[in-house]
Amino acid sequence: MKGYDPLYDPAKDPGVPVLSADGQRRLARGLLDELAALNIHDHSQMVRAAASLDFRMRCLLASLDAELGEIR
Repeated sequence: MKGYDPLYDPAKDPGVPVLSADGQRRLARGLLDELAALNIHDHSQMVRAAASLDFRMRCLLASLDAELGEIR
């Protein structure tokens, strides 16, 4: 038993939306712009940033895999 909740658990977490890689790239850039202004010394902001970046990266990779015809 873990003493923490992992950022991502493939057994529990739902799949991610698969958009076009171009669309995902735009969303990723928008997220980076949004997160750039956050206070690096604010723990709760950094936790939200990490979770947001993790989700967006998973979405981007799922879209790239789909365009390449790969299944994960």
